[in-house]
Amino acid sequence: MTTHESTTAWRELLETLGGLDASFLVGDRAVTDDRHVADGYRMLATTLGVAFDTYLFADPSRPTWVEINTPVRPDRRWGGDNTDAYYLMCPVDPTRRYRISGNRGDSVYFSVTAYNEPSPGAWSDKIVALVRDDELELDADGNFSFEIGPTPDAAVLMTRDYQADPRTGRPVEWRIEALDEPDSFRHGDAETAAALRASAAWMRTMFAIVPLAVGMRNDDARSLGHETAHAANEFAEPYQVFDANFGWSARDSCYSYGSFVLADDEALVITHRPPACRFWNLVVWNRFMATPGVADARSSINGHTAVPNADGSVTIVLSKGVTAHPNSLTTLDYPLGNLAFRWFLVDGVPVRPEARLVKASDAPTTVG
Repeated sequence: MTTHESTTAWRELLETLGGLDASFLVGDRAVTDDRHVADGYRMLATTLGVAFDTYLFADPSRPTWVEINTPVRPDRRWGGDNTDAYYLMCPVDPTRRYRISGNRGDSVYFSVTAYNEPSPGAWSDKIVALVRDDELELDADGNFSFEIGPTPDAAVLMTRDYQADPRTGRPVEWRIEALDEPDSFRHGDAETAAALRASAAWMRTMFAIVPLAVGMRNDDARSLGHETAHAANEFAEPYQVFDANFGWSARDSCYSYGSFVLADDEALVITHRPPACRFWNLVVWNRFMATPGVADARSSINGHTAVPNADGSVTIVLSKGVTAHPNSLTTLDYPLGNLAFRWFLVDGVPVRPEARLVKASDAPTTVG
């Protein structure tokens, strides 16, 4: 019988898929809420789709943007989900030149970042280039065009497009074209096998990170991705992203991560003192860094939609349901999960947001 390398790689991928649910079914990271179990399987499907788009079907000599996070597609909610933003990804060849063009739409911040890939399917550990909207020449209609590359070590480009209100705002229009002749078309046995193995590696890394802990233990040594030590119902100290990073963080942003554990009659009152910045938001995640049910609940708030207090601070009330507070966020009845603050283009690391657990009946209902 003829043995094909792609056959072997396909069966290896199936074996990988068959074991990844152990990450959320057994051990100290096991989830118990039935919705989180279901979320785990949805995350398997989502991550497989993204892996195929970026490895199996991608061709850096014939570049195409791939949607990886959007406020509208339920199959693209993963890996640090953001309900105020659109993210696109495009694998590239570090020796090639590309032209990127488009229109800014209603974006309040947009950029393109180039990341490395330590090995096929491995997540980035270095930012190699960044092009931001305030570095571009835009015409009166918001159109832009620039070239990038050759860019040593670049394996993938990622766009960011943050909207004040993604329900009404026009996303950035992105185009990309290679300025060099494409490679001869081929996706044979060896190429397919390599792509399938890269896809499996991508997924193993994702499920080494999720499900996120809800309140880190002091003896928990995991440090991949968006995990920083904190107790439940509080935030970790904010931190600045540098060129050496894990995954696809933004160089010009700061992050602070937290978690919530709420009973039916409890609420988390969060006090945030926004620094001067281009954009900030707070997003509610399940334990897989995703925000389900976006169309049915308010699960994020940003500097454009938040109603401030008289002193400029922002009070946010998080509960399993919806409260009367103008900055009310809901967990969509999830009893526990994770929280993510991010700030773009801030002069210094922000002050850590405060969180206070109260009875839902005692939570504020108006701004202060």
